[in-house]
Amino acid sequence: MELKQALESLDAIQKKLYAFGTASSSLYLDGVTVAPKDTAAGRGVALGILAGERHRVMTGPELAETLDTLEAHREELDRSQSRQVEELRRELRQLTRIPAEEFMAYAQLTNEADDVWHRAKEQSDFELFRPCLEKLVAFNRRFAGYYDPAKAPYDALLNEYERGVDMAYLDNFFGVLRQRLVPLIQAVGERPMPDVSFLHRHYPVAQQKEFSDYLMQVMDLDRAHCAIGETEHPFTLNFNSQDVRITTHYHEDDVSSSMYSVIHEGGHARYELDVDPALEYTVLAGGVSMGVHESQSRFYENIIGRSRPFVEAIWPRMRQIFPEQLADVTAEAFWRAVNKAEPSLIRTEADELTYCLHVMVRYEIEKALIAGDLAVKDVPGEWNRLYKEYLGVDVPDDRRGCLQDSHWSGGSFGYFPSYALGSAYGAQMLANMEKDMDVWGPVAKGDLSHVTGWLREKVHRFGGLLTPAQVVANACGVFDPTYYTDYLTKKYTQLYGL
Repeated sequence: MELKQALESLDAIQKKLYAFGTASSSLYLDGVTVAPKDTAAGRGVALGILAGERHRVMTGPELAETLDTLEAHREELDRSQSRQVEELRRELRQLTRIPAEEFMAYAQLTNEADDVWHRAKEQSDFELFRPCLEKLVAFNRRFAGYYDPAKAPYDALLNEYERGVDMAYLDNFFGVLRQRLVPLIQAVGERPMPDVSFLHRHYPVAQQKEFSDYLMQVMDLDRAHCAIGETEHPFTLNFNSQDVRITTHYHEDDVSSSMYSVIHEGGHARYELDVDPALEYTVLAGGVSMGVHESQSRFYENIIGRSRPFVEAIWPRMRQIFPEQLADVTAEAFWRAVNKAEPSLIRTEADELTYCLHVMVRYEIEKALIAGDLAVKDVPGEWNRLYKEYLGVDVPDDRRGCLQDSHWSGGSFGYFPSYALGSAYGAQMLANMEKDMDVWGPVAKGDLSHVTGWLREKVHRFGGLLTPAQVVANACGVFDPTYYTDYLTKKYTQLYGL
């Protein structure tokens, strides 16, 4: 195969892979938003076939010959082409280790498991979900051995979400957080808590949807390229840099839930919309890793969205949308309420200070499950024990316990630590951003363009052109988790007068 032919083949294969991904994502989006309840079986058949076809293309002779040719001409490739070859070769190595029939069966299982998880959560019945979870854990143990038999199984899975991260790295990372944050959480717990009762007044869904539209405008999320839907567990899907979908959920007795869901998912969307269009339809399109992705969503949600300048900037519009509910509330009272720090049950609703303890629970359970030290049947008991130990709260039922997150139903073992890493990356990005420009002056006017511009330049535009470690270094320098603990200490000392 000549170089010109190989480059044409590279382009055609990646477009075909993009098509498979788009079709699968479309089916998933439909299934968790608007599809009737008992329709998962048909989607499962389609998803299994799509997964099999993708596997066939990835492991077929054309891609192997294409990559061999391009690797022989590496010095003639530009940076983007070299990275495409590198990433495809890596994925090919992973996939060729997984038998095609297992790959297809797994795609069907995750579709079934997502449907069962939704029903199990509604009924607060872990036993309903347990058989699926047992199969998912078994699959992931096998896959870990396929990915890298030299690694501990959970290390191999972690590496799929944040390359280079392993249990030793995370044990040290979480150790720093525990050492520095637990005393801070205890000190905050001894102070009077802010009034949050007004957050739980009646906020009609129609008004909340109007508010969501406004928040998307503030984040410069063009509705011509970014749609919003509703689902049980909010998420973001990117089809390409011109078509991104976010989702949220609305609780009429909690205005802050959807508010911060929209800002969080909007951060994911902002990242995807800002990737260099030149990378479109290649394996480099989209965010580079889960940790970097979560750094962006949690940056917008917490560092910006829960800041005093941001709350004061959006307050006039909030009062217009919710005139009765907020008639007797000030911007400062609202700012203090959405930053209330108190151990709680639900990760997605957790405050910024205690959030990482929720992630630690999931990390410890995943480690034990994948190592075979914890049986799936014992997950609820271990979950409840760790929530009592780490957060001091009693778990009343499975719905608010081990069934609260959708990640395991999708087979995402090793994903959760990305949330904590992303939070820490974001705090260090803020420190560097503040050295480069005035962050808070424009934010206080409702102008996020300077913040987004900095993140676009340092993070977003690269997509997968740089490795995760290179992106983190570009925006953070040498990563140091104490930037995160220092940020939280400063913020909560001010909030609670410590």
